[in-house]
Amino acid sequence: MSTPPLSGVYVPAVLFMKENEDLDEEAIKAHILRLAQAGVTGILVQGSNGEAQHLSHDERKYAIRLTRSTLDANGFEKTLVIAGTGAQSTRETIKLCQDAKEAGATHALVLTPSTWVPAMTRENVLRFHREVADASPIPTMVYNFPVVTAGQDLDSDLIAALGAHPNIVGTKLSCGNVGKLHRLTAALPASSFAVFAGKSDVFLHGLLSGSAGAITALVNVCPKVHVRLYELWKEGKVEEAMRLQERLGRADWAVAKVGGVGGIKAIVSKAFGHGGTQVRGPLKSADVNKFGPEAGALWELIELEKSL
Repeated sequence: MSTPPLSGVYVPAVLFMKENEDLDEEAIKAHILRLAQAGVTGILVQGSNGEAQHLSHDERKYAIRLTRSTLDANGFEKTLVIAGTGAQSTRETIKLCQDAKEAGATHALVLTPSTWVPAMTRENVLRFHREVADASPIPTMVYNFPVVTAGQDLDSDLIAALGAHPNIVGTKLSCGNVGKLHRLTAALPASSFAVFAGKSDVFLHGLLSGSAGAITALVNVCPKVHVRLYELWKEGKVEEAMRLQERLGRADWAVAKVGGVGGIKAIVSKAFGHGGTQVRGPLKSADVNKFGPEAGALWELIELEKSL
């Protein structure tokens, strides 16, 4: 039987690009190393923050291989690599899972297709994820993110039904629904199905409800803070962890206001000196010099990050 990824802190890594929108290999490597050195458990390549749907098949496979080889070459062989493999057809999704295996990923995170939302009945959603899992050479996870799947929000009953499949081993809940998370952790054993919070503003809430950890965009900016909160929770220091959670919640809200993927790239570039602000169209780059007072919580968290 397939096993879920280890519990801990994961990052859906942004993918830095040059001004001509080619991949910036040196910046990508520098970012991966900063995350690994901060102690993250694993790196998700081509989550929504990795601009997966804007990449060619070759670029997607290359980004996975580059991440794995960078980790291995710098002594981080135990840091996991998960690959986002969502596509608009079952056939293409299976091919991306096969590519991910060949490039060094241990698990695949699969979005539900969203081109033909009216056709994505409950039966078709179940069939899609099960057929992908049947054919995937690596364990799969269900990625629930209504914002990028045209509003589709898979409920806990549906995800639990998928969790009975021997090769579906977890879920990332970017819907931020803690009730759904708790229902899933209660329904499925952690040894066979890992439930990850997909937003930093519910990181500790998820842990208290039995989650395996978090896979969140804000880890790109402050990986050490997230790792510290996870350690505090493991040590039973819940009150101290909650104080950190308060700061994560404010910063997570600020990220949403300053521009999503483009905002994260701009913040990382400004604060840590690697990568630029370029995103691949039709996304829009962000300018940190134009951020308003809502970004204050982010800069405060970055100060804490640099002190750890």
